[in-house]
Amino acid sequence: MPNSFYNDFDLERFPPTNIPEVDYRNPFQVERDRIIFSYPFRRLQSKTQVFQSGEYDFYRTRLTHSIEVAKISRSICEYLRARSPLLQEDFYIDADLTEAIGLAHDLGHPPFGHIGERKLNELMADAGGFEGNAQTLRILTELIYERPGSTKGIAPTRAFLDGVMKYKALQSEWIKSEIKPPKNHFIYDEQVNWRKVILNQKDLPDGLKDPKTLNHFKSIECQIMDWADDAAYSLHDIVDGIHARYLTTGSIIEWATTQELTQAETTLLETLCQVIRENRYEPYFGSRIGHFVHACSLVSHRGILSQQSNRHSFQLKIDPEVVTESKLYKSLALDLIFRSTQLQQIEFKGGHILEKTFRALEAQCLHGNESGLNILPASVQALLDAENEPKARKRRLCDYLAGLTDGQAVRTYKRLFDADFGSIAELV
Repeated sequence: MPNSFYNDFDLERFPPTNIPEVDYRNPFQVERDRIIFSYPFRRLQSKTQVFQSGEYDFYRTRLTHSIEVAKISRSICEYLRARSPLLQEDFYIDADLTEAIGLAHDLGHPPFGHIGERKLNELMADAGGFEGNAQTLRILTELIYERPGSTKGIAPTRAFLDGVMKYKALQSEWIKSEIKPPKNHFIYDEQVNWRKVILNQKDLPDGLKDPKTLNHFKSIECQIMDWADDAAYSLHDIVDGIHARYLTTGSIIEWATTQELTQAETTLLETLCQVIRENRYEPYFGSRIGHFVHACSLVSHRGILSQQSNRHSFQLKIDPEVVTESKLYKSLALDLIFRSTQLQQIEFKGGHILEKTFRALEAQCLHGNESGLNILPASVQALLDAENEPKARKRRLCDYLAGLTDGQAVRTYKRLFDADFGSIAELV
């Protein structure tokens, strides 16, 4: 039965591309499959989520996190389709689309987790900055099938583009505004045309001139992915933190004494300590995923694009108690895991590796191979040489470093700076 939730406006592809008539898949299934079978998606298996990838087998990586976000997103769609009175059998949010968005949402994240993103943003300050979500958009629209002399994306639908573009404010718009710009949460200025595609107009409407408001303008599929992302890392970071012994009953109780907690938050922490003592935190947090899914409901919404697309005719409403639970776990993880001395030292090292490698490659390769040393892969150097503008060349160098896995970044650094490391047999 056709799904009337989506229309031709949502399904339009950029650039225009026809799906062969023999293909049994719908457009959103095609997008999902193209992501799953892509090189950038596979590389996520060796990129840091919380703990450095490869340190232990059971910690989550960017890949397992992305799979979890995709599954939670799909479950929310299926739950809403079954329970929301605003949806019908032939009028529903497409689960394949939200799954594809969930799978793609972290494609642009660089090695070494959040420190990698911050460091590349710092290194690219004079060339448009760096942002993980903007890089995801760049991969999907330009880099996923890149070749020297040409760029090619997955020919995404407008609905998919809108769902992936979590932030829509340009870096320059944050700089020009009187609002203090965030350290990230922007798209690159050269990506303005993709925003125009989503809005189907050249100029921003009056209601979206403010960058902060613009960044909150999200399709229903993007809202679902965003909440699924919150659910995945607020719950699963806790599980990984307990496994790694960053979170113990003692550290949690001590942390609680420094906080101003409500009775509900205190009860949640007491339960957390109890399940740790009884060694049943894995099944407990597994069941909380369902709780976070069931906390979702839909409300009707009228605003920009709501007349053109049902994707902007609804807002996702989350039970406030579950939002509070998510925020509590995120605060706990931030203070006891991410700000721990051990992780801060690893973050410092990751940032050092990226900066030293970037500076060396910038000096040797950005302005032509004057030294005669071929220290970049030939295919990357060819892409860089094909660019005429200095900022575009620097962006290509950034693309290369952002695409490295943690292990590739470490090995590249060692080959450049470690006198005892390196072999003619090494390929990557």
